[in-house]
Amino acid sequence: MTKLVRAVESDESGTVTAVYRVEDNALTIPLQRTSVLQRLINVFLPAGFPSSVTDDYVGYQIYDSLQAFSSSIAQLLTSRAVLQGFGVGDANASATSALLLTVLQDTAGRLATILFAHKFGTALEAECKTYRFAADIFNDLAMVMDCLSPLFVPAPLMRVGLLCLSGVLRALCGVAGGASKASLSVHFAKSGNVAELNAKASSKETVISLLGMLVGSFVVSQVTSPLSTWTLLILLLIVHLATNYKAVRCVSINTLNRQRISILFATFHNDSTILTPAQASAYERILTTGNTLRWGNEVIGTCEISTKFSALLYSVGRDTAGEFTVEVDRIPVSASTPETITSLATVLENENYLLWFSPPPESHSSFSFSRFGLRGKGIHPHITIVLKTSADTKDTIKAWIHALLVAVELTQLQKFVPEKPWWRLMAVEKIHIVEFTLRKVVIAWEEFVEGLEGAGWDLGTAAVETGVRWRVQMEREMEGREKGEGDGEGEGEMVVEKVGGEL
Repeated sequence: MTKLVRAVESDESGTVTAVYRVEDNALTIPLQRTSVLQRLINVFLPAGFPSSVTDDYVGYQIYDSLQAFSSSIAQLLTSRAVLQGFGVGDANASATSALLLTVLQDTAGRLATILFAHKFGTALEAECKTYRFAADIFNDLAMVMDCLSPLFVPAPLMRVGLLCLSGVLRALCGVAGGASKASLSVHFAKSGNVAELNAKASSKETVISLLGMLVGSFVVSQVTSPLSTWTLLILLLIVHLATNYKAVRCVSINTLNRQRISILFATFHNDSTILTPAQASAYERILTTGNTLRWGNEVIGTCEISTKFSALLYSVGRDTAGEFTVEVDRIPVSASTPETITSLATVLENENYLLWFSPPPESHSSFSFSRFGLRGKGIHPHITIVLKTSADTKDTIKAWIHALLVAVELTQLQKFVPEKPWWRLMAVEKIHIVEFTLRKVVIAWEEFVEGLEGAGWDLGTAAVETGVRWRVQMEREMEGREKGEGDGEGEGEMVVEKVGGEL
């Protein structure tokens, strides 16, 4: 009886690469030949491609390569302008002056790096698409500043200011671009091959930059007049930004940040459908502020989440419908503030957050209403959300949805009952709106979460909080326990504020 043994070899993607056969004591070894082109491609693609990366990887890399190529050529034009500003070719120019100017420019850039990372570091991962595109805007503005610098040689202070601003913008590009690229690499890597993706991306960028320098060297030698230089630079920057925008547009991230929650819940509320990450990415705005509440294409308010408890007190205290208020440590407090906080805590007792709404700070004063004749028209609510210590990522999503529904309710109230603007509501009426919208959230919550999980969304990665993650611990304590019977008893709220889950 003939025995046959087959060994089928495949790569990470499941593609069969060879079949070995043993039959009648004979071993068959297939010839394995790989074309030169395939070997070159393998140098720049991760092992196991395409199964080891997400579906949007190829589209992003194509446009990213195009933008890097145009940026390399533009960079040569700006480098020439900077050298001209330093006085290359001028016998009166000083090498020491050029060195000191470079040190000053570098110092400004390093300080900007520290400040930018401190201010926006926590938002870079959640809003990686926005900051990836913003990084190249910073870079292009820096190149424009560099090309303008030779025009201000007679005005040294102006030239120094331009070059320092250029250094700052280029530093912002480095921070925003580096952090957002790292976040995108995590998204693309399906097999935990983040390090390999970064290494292959670095190899690709090196080759693209070399090609850009070769082409740019020829271009720079032919383009000499100011008019032709600026014309070519503007064209290259337009191509650079357009291809970078297309690259970011190709990415479909499956984590839920503020904008994606707004898109998904508005669609679910209106059509009872859950969009997939690829479908939702088509509705995303690349350049937008994270605090904006949108319902479809309409801006309906702003929201701050994971704030200090003092921010909630400020929102409640300054919005007292004409009551007399006093300031305690810069927080306005009225006679009704304690009762409002207690009622709010009771309504949201079973939720891991507190929520309140008021007019935005800049429109709360009579200045905004009277000077421009607005009288409150088009004022959007500003919603403040405080998270409790037990809040997790799902609670942040739920709180954001609640804020959306509150803003929708107030927009409808302003539209259909204009004689009673929402910013004139009493605290009791506002509590009622919070309670009414909470019931809507509770009704839709389970079905919405199940739909998200079924559509491939990641609910375990925190992408809603983009600042310091403040938490509060709400504790009830009995007052008057040590008093006599005639003193009465009552319940009070004690708040312990935490940051990062620690006292």
